[in-house]
Amino acid sequence: MNLNVDITESAQAYLKDLLDKQDDKDTSIRMFVSNPGTPQAETCIAYCKAGEVKEEDVKLELNGFNAYFEGRSVPFLDEAKVDYSADKMGGQLTIRAPNSKMPKITDDSPIEDRINYALHNEVNPGLAAHGGNVTLESITDDKFAVLKFGGGCQGCSAVDMTLKQGVEKTLLERVPELNGVKDATDHTDKTQAYY
Repeated sequence: MNLNVDITESAQAYLKDLLDKQDDKDTSIRMFVSNPGTPQAETCIAYCKAGEVKEEDVKLELNGFNAYFEGRSVPFLDEAKVDYSADKMGGQLTIRAPNSKMPKITDDSPIEDRINYALHNEVNPGLAAHGGNVTLESITDDKFAVLKFGGGCQGCSAVDMTLKQGVEKTLLERVPELNGVKDATDHTDKTQAYY
């Protein structure tokens, strides 16, 4: 897997200093994108203990420490830059990942990425007309997508129809290995409901 991430020398020095202060000297860093390929994408750097490295992670040896990049995030980290600028307040680490929100979905992408892509690019634009939205909470072992409705969809009297005829139909077309969808929303709160 081709990794095109620029971690500047100042950022490497800053991260190494943070790692040197850790009790566990085998701690490294791990970079990933949460909600990749969606408008909610966030690029994160976290501590990574020796036992937390995953098989699909891509390893990069830096100045005195290792960095791991979540395998599924690598396409979204393409052309990312991590920099550190010292200032009077101590300094700031910045991460710019211009491709983190770009949809890079293929038939081989993880099921979560394909579901999120369909929700954000096909389902939510339609729900937005009523002030609503839907997000993926989890995927059950028996391949059901557990969804949470928000905004105008929460407490809406038409949500069952929206779920079955709109959202589920779209997701089953886009992600054929899904068996269906389940609603995890508390619809007793009707304060924002569209209907």
